[in-house]
Amino acid sequence: MDMTAKPKLVSPVEAPTPVAKPSREEAEAAVRTLIAWAGDNPNREGLLDTPRRVVDAYTEFFGGYGENATEILATTFSEVGGYDDIVLVRDIPFHSHCEHHMVPFVGKAHIAYLPHDGVVGLSKLARVTDVFAKRLQTQENLTAQIIEAINEAINPRGAAVMLEAEHMCMSMRGVRKHGSSTITHRFTGVFAEDRQEQDRFFAMIRAGK
Repeated sequence: MDMTAKPKLVSPVEAPTPVAKPSREEAEAAVRTLIAWAGDNPNREGLLDTPRRVVDAYTEFFGGYGENATEILATTFSEVGGYDDIVLVRDIPFHSHCEHHMVPFVGKAHIAYLPHDGVVGLSKLARVTDVFAKRLQTQENLTAQIIEAINEAINPRGAAVMLEAEHMCMSMRGVRKHGSSTITHRFTGVFAEDRQEQDRFFAMIRAGK
């Protein structure tokens, strides 16, 4: 066996291929097992319907596995009156789940790009954020996936993404540092090459705050 072989890379706009999906009954049974492991009785009145509710919640929390960022960004508009400056949508709220502890991290995304072939509907940037946030994640990976999806879909002259989030794995457990924020950002194209464009991006995020 070649131990130096690298794992196959998956395009950031594609959902990872899961293992065989358990049935709903198996998922609910797993929840009952966890309730018992936590020390409670899954058969007491207040917990009888909890497995069904948890599976319903997981369907919503992790709905991003069933969505495709390329399809969301497929429609662009070229009639923009020659506009070619920064398009920024800031303060996009998101919530995701840490892939290490499966507890939430919650924050805001700021997404900007410099148009090349056209612009995309502003709501699409929020929807793309949700596609990737509604998966098991790290904040670093989420940042990279959002910007790469934008680059692949609309081919901007440059893109910038910044995420600010509080991680419950730090607030609720471990070091228990409530209120700590984690900031990640990534630049491509003109934003990566020109520090002045980066400064403009940060200034536009701070404006009005």
